[in-house]
Amino acid sequence: MLQQRIEKLRELIKKKGIDAVLLISNPNRNYMTGFTGDESFAILTLDKGIFITDSRYTEQAQSQVEYYEVRQYKGVIADYLNEVIDELNIRTLGFEEDILTFKEYSTYKAKFKCELIPMEGMVERLRLIKDSDEISAIKRAAAIADNAFAKILQFVKPGMTEREVGVELEYWLKRFGGSGLSFPSIVASGERSSLPHGQPTEKVIKMGDFLTLDFGCIYNDYCSDMTRTIVMGNATDKMLEIYNIVLEAQEAALKAFKPGVTGADVDKVARDIIKQRGYGEYFGHGLGHGVGRQIHEEPRVSPMGNTVLEPGMVVTDEPGIYIPDFGGVRIEDLVLITENGCEILSKSPKSLITI
Repeated sequence: MLQQRIEKLRELIKKKGIDAVLLISNPNRNYMTGFTGDESFAILTLDKGIFITDSRYTEQAQSQVEYYEVRQYKGVIADYLNEVIDELNIRTLGFEEDILTFKEYSTYKAKFKCELIPMEGMVERLRLIKDSDEISAIKRAAAIADNAFAKILQFVKPGMTEREVGVELEYWLKRFGGSGLSFPSIVASGERSSLPHGQPTEKVIKMGDFLTLDFGCIYNDYCSDMTRTIVMGNATDKMLEIYNIVLEAQEAALKAFKPGVTGADVDKVARDIIKQRGYGEYFGHGLGHGVGRQIHEEPRVSPMGNTVLEPGMVVTDEPGIYIPDFGGVRIEDLVLITENGCEILSKSPKSLITI
């Protein structure tokens, strides 16, 4: 798999007419090298790969990195990179323009004996389509999230704080095999459930509250993402109305996911349902996003999502209705685009759960 990625990137390097690329971001560098650590650098030319790190990661890199010569640097990294650029006779070097800070760019521009050329998402385009190993890791991360949610349903009860629930959720995500969280878990109850990104507080969860849980874990460097909204006690008619509208929109979008459509096409399916039911103003975010090594990556599933979906892409489907001073509902599945439609990776039930 790794060798195929390298060859595909070399094809893009050649097509762009540059000599080499410099990778410094964890997702891109590790995707192209097999490394799982931090703070390292990879230079790839049409015929050579150099992996550069310091003494903290040298042994790790030597055991993990294939198809690259592993080198340890001392001193100032910009000076060492310049030495490698000179050694390899690199005259045009692609860089990750969305990653490099202005300060880093200014330093490299002043020191490097080459022209810096924006890569314009070369590696990110390769990462759009997941291979079988990546899909297996994402499926495992999704299964861990499902198992953790099942434990939370046994644990949560009125009188607990959001923070208590968040801590328990994190415990089970790690206990079942996650190496970390995909993102800080969202635990929002009652009126706070109208906050799409409401992180847990000391608020006490009460009878009659919506409780929205949005969470995921990392497994073998790949993320999962799932949201479920439950009710503490009995749901009111309005709570049931909102929940059922969101569920209808979410399931309609699932049927719309398939190769050949854009993220904007699928977003419209869900958004139109919510608008037709009179709650359009309360759905303010995009329907979903790509998931992989990063919790938010391409393709976008929103009114701005112009990427045509292809088999092997992994995205979320997460419509919501958020009413200030009342509460909100979001239901989210992780979805794999297949040859004929999509495969739902989140297996937790979506019928309204009451505690």
